[in-house]
Amino acid sequence: MLQPRIVGEEHYEIAQRVKQTLQRYKELQDIIAILGLDELSEEDRLTVARARKIERFLSQPFFVAEVFTGSPGKYVGLAETIRGFQLILSGDWMVFLSRPFIW
Repeated sequence: MLQPRIVGEEHYEIAQRVKQTLQRYKELQDIIAILGLDELSEEDRLTVARARKIERFLSQPFFVAEVFTGSPGKYVGLAETIRGFQLILSGDWMVFLSRPFIW
């Protein structure tokens, strides 16, 4: 279980915000499927955009998947990963298209 005294306050807070964003996105998926993105509030559209960027950010190539994907694995350090999530959550990376988050 993720605990701030073990992983640190910043890591814990950002991880919680990532989980909340992905959970809200999951809650919105039925509405999106039926009514489309245009019917969402501006806040919910931002949540969807951030969640999609988070999903792509999490899709980095893993070393264990090299034989299946043909893509070489990459290592991203913990501090860099936390900073990446922080930038997505704050909206600082919202100007980029979602595609660049696929490694």
